[in-house]
Amino acid sequence: MYHFDTFMTELEQRNPAQPEFIQATSEVVESIIDVVNDNPAYLNAKILERITEPDRVLSFKVEWEDDNGDVQVNRGYRVQFNNAIGPYKGGLRFHPSVTLGTLKFLGFEQTFKNSLTTLAMGGAKGGSDFNPKGKSDNEIMRFCRSFMTELYRYIGPSTDVPAGDIGVGGREIGFLYGQYKRLMIENTGILTGKGQNWGGSLIRPEATGFGAMYFADEMVKAQGDTMKGKTISVSGFGNVAWGSVMKATELGAKVVTISGPDGYIYDADGINTPEKWDYMLDLRASNNDVVEPYAKKFGAKFIKGKKPWEVAVDMAFPCAIQNELDVNDAKQLIANGVSYIVETSNMGCTTEAVQLFQGTKILFAPGKAANAGGVAVSGLEMSQNSMKLRWSIDEVDSRLHEIMVNIHEACIGEGSREDGYVDYVKGANIAGFKKVADTMLQLGY
Repeated sequence: MYHFDTFMTELEQRNPAQPEFIQATSEVVESIIDVVNDNPAYLNAKILERITEPDRVLSFKVEWEDDNGDVQVNRGYRVQFNNAIGPYKGGLRFHPSVTLGTLKFLGFEQTFKNSLTTLAMGGAKGGSDFNPKGKSDNEIMRFCRSFMTELYRYIGPSTDVPAGDIGVGGREIGFLYGQYKRLMIENTGILTGKGQNWGGSLIRPEATGFGAMYFADEMVKAQGDTMKGKTISVSGFGNVAWGSVMKATELGAKVVTISGPDGYIYDADGINTPEKWDYMLDLRASNNDVVEPYAKKFGAKFIKGKKPWEVAVDMAFPCAIQNELDVNDAKQLIANGVSYIVETSNMGCTTEAVQLFQGTKILFAPGKAANAGGVAVSGLEMSQNSMKLRWSIDEVDSRLHEIMVNIHEACIGEGSREDGYVDYVKGANIAGFKKVADTMLQLGY
């Protein structure tokens, strides 16, 4: 039998100075520990110890030359966490904040997120402390070539299929894929998020935001509610936020905020026109990490140095980075009458914020369920690559919608309580865990 506090203490001792990883594992273990203790097969096979330990951690130096001819050195990683149900799958993140602990948390989360999609994908994550901001295209290309030269031995279309993440968009995926082709002399779907001309899937850039809104739509329907007329706050202004505002508008809601490191935009009229959506892409392409120009262009309000969670809304969608919404933000949202929180970034809310939402019976959707749309369409891209086919926008979108509906049903099935409240965190964790754990047993791991 496992005791939560004892297990987590031992896990933290084995993984010192990795707070994000401990936070992520703590949330999952707390949800599933009774399920494990009630199943002798899980206990005998020590599934809990094995599922919280990555299969392997790859660490390597990345040497590249800047435009001045000076050699630079960064550190690269790939954390291959669990491949019980399919090849390792998860993004690459290029950002100065990248650490081993961050990538272990993301790879662990990815394992259960991928399980929820029902597609044959295991969990992994990788990246580097390289900062693409302020770098020329040639510098980014040289870095990507060096990074892939170190990584290519350990990945493959049936082994490990990386994708993009923060700091890794279409440009970086192109440079990485080009180097893989040179080294392997083959043209396979080794990366997802590829360009439309060379194997990419339609609506992949929008997929995470689209999927989150599909999940949110199911949440409100389950409450006899509707998205129509809802006011929404969104953080960030990249692909995830962009996809979110477009799909929210289509579903009849009104998004009134986006944000960046410089502050947030409040647009009372709604971020609801193709012109505004296209400008979000322009902001992202500028590489300046600021949203203030949006206010000047469209006559909206810019609030410097603040987060969008102080705005009174019906629904909030953190779309930027882990732990971006803390307990003080949660208190403000609750005071302003929020009804739904949908975590669209990975672990976008702190533990204390989640506990407060659940304690006050605000419906809260965790990222491993709500933001699974991105990896779901990555999985669909893998399928298209394998079959040498290209599906239409409507077909990809329809499959994405079906996947998100099924994820919501799985969460409801495992997370519904007698008092009528749906614990989406517990539901997602148990549903995702069972598929991976049962497969590990069936495969004799």
